[in-house]
Amino acid sequence: MSKSSYAVKLDGKILEELKEFCEDKGYKQSSFVEKALRAQMDREELKEDIFDLVSLRSQEKLARPFRDFLKGRK
Repeated sequence: MSKSSYAVKLDGKILEELKEFCEDKGYKQSSFVEKALRAQMDREELKEDIFDLVSLRSQEKLARPFRDFLKGRK
């Protein structure tokens, strides 16, 4: 996988905490931040999926079997 640079501005205190945390735990900062971003994006996607599930649940009774749907497409 190719790597690219991505610059962001962070609060100085958070940046210092990140550096100290990664140094104490033996993590590479880039790897730690990359994993944290992926985890947050996954959480956001999950929240959207849960919202869709809850908001569309009332329409479930209107759904028809998938086989019936496929028969109608022929």
